[in-house]
Amino acid sequence: MSDLADMRRGYGDVPGHRLDEHTVAPTWHEQLRAWFDDAVAQFGDRPIELNAMQVATVDAHGHPAVRTVLLKDLDERGIAFYTNYQSDKGRELLAHPFAAAVIHWGPQERQVRISGPVTRVDRAESAAYFATRPRGSQISAWASPQSAVVQSRAVLEEAVRTLDERYDGSDVPTPPHWGGLRIAPTSVEFWQGRADRLHDRVRYRFADATWVVERLAP
Repeated sequence: MSDLADMRRGYGDVPGHRLDEHTVAPTWHEQLRAWFDDAVAQFGDRPIELNAMQVATVDAHGHPAVRTVLLKDLDERGIAFYTNYQSDKGRELLAHPFAAAVIHWGPQERQVRISGPVTRVDRAESAAYFATRPRGSQISAWASPQSAVVQSRAVLEEAVRTLDERYDGSDVPTPPHWGGLRIAPTSVEFWQGRADRLHDRVRYRFADATWVVERLAP
């Protein structure tokens, strides 16, 4: 077994990969979009999901849970992802509509932390996105009772076959239990790895009806 305590790597000062609270973009979403564009320009031809992010919720007992989802929308309103509303995360966010998310681009030594209240994406907007999904993914959204215990994979595959036949030759409608969730940030922190663990951390924090940009100690 590897000695975890001895596993470490140094961070370098990559040209252009520095954060200054005085020169970052004027808004958090412009800064995040710029980092996304950098990641796509550098790694967009690789079979990796650059829009993967970890989303944390809490259950009725205050116990945290975290999972990876795919970021599908980003603008001044917040960041959105899509899911089954009856899944664990869907039910937890209905009961406690506040979430935290992390986006991590290891090769670029970058991380973004986002937290804020959560609301459902408008139904028409969810349906418009659902229509762009591959047909197999659309069928699976109906077939899978996400997070529920199932008897076997065969049960899921049979549900897929049944639904595939039902919608043969027609568009697959958006399930009523499926749609988007949007985190409207009150805090967005950008982290850039630097040499000797003296990393750059710049946070956009919403306070008194305005955004404050501030540097945090690493």
